[in-house]
Order: sequence, then C-alpha cells, then structure tokens
Amino acid sequence: MISRIWHGWTTPDNADAYERIVSAQVLPDIAARRIAGYRGAHLLRRTVGDEVEFITIMWFDSLDSVKAFMGDDYEVAHVPAQARAVLSRFDERSQHYDALLEPKDTR
Repeated sequence: MISRIWHGWTTPDNADAYERIVSAQVLPDIAARRIAGYRGAHLLRRTVGDEVEFITIMWFDSLDSVKAFMGDDYEVAHVPAQARAVLSRFDERSQHYDALLEPKDTR
C-alpha cells in the first residue's frame, strides 16, 4: 500500500471554502475516475498560528496505481484551479510512502 501525502495552507477565512471544494468536488471527481488501485483518501485540518493547514493522504495499491492517477511525473501536486484560488500556499510535489503497518480493529 502506498500513501500519497500533500500539504496546503489557507487563511482562516478561506478554510471552510477549501474544505468544501475538496470534500464535495476534488475527491469525488478522483473517485469517479475509477482508477485501478485507488483506495480513497483522508482529509486532515488544523489551525497553526494565523493559517489553516490541510493534509490529504491518498491511498493506492502501488506506485503503478499512483502513476495511473498522475502520469510518469507522479510526484507533481494535483491542485485544481478552484482549490488554488483559496489556498495561500501548497506543496508543489507530493510525497509517497510505503505503508508498513495498518490500523487493526480493536473492537
């Protein structure tokens, strides 16, 4: 399993708008592409000083699945225009990690 991690920052005034764009448009559009090996995403948010930081963690079966999503230059950030419009700054490239352990259901 591969995790694709990306960071973006916005102002507190734009944070709710960014969250809506990603939750209602960007991630559903990616899921609708039915990319083989795409397993979904987490969206994280926290306030840091006078900014709001967002992290997306996308899950893929393999780097080949990531390449099916982004192409050969798979580290380049996927930031659609509507998201760029409300971000102050963001990572130009995503990081990719092998997932070594997964959470276990302890219920």
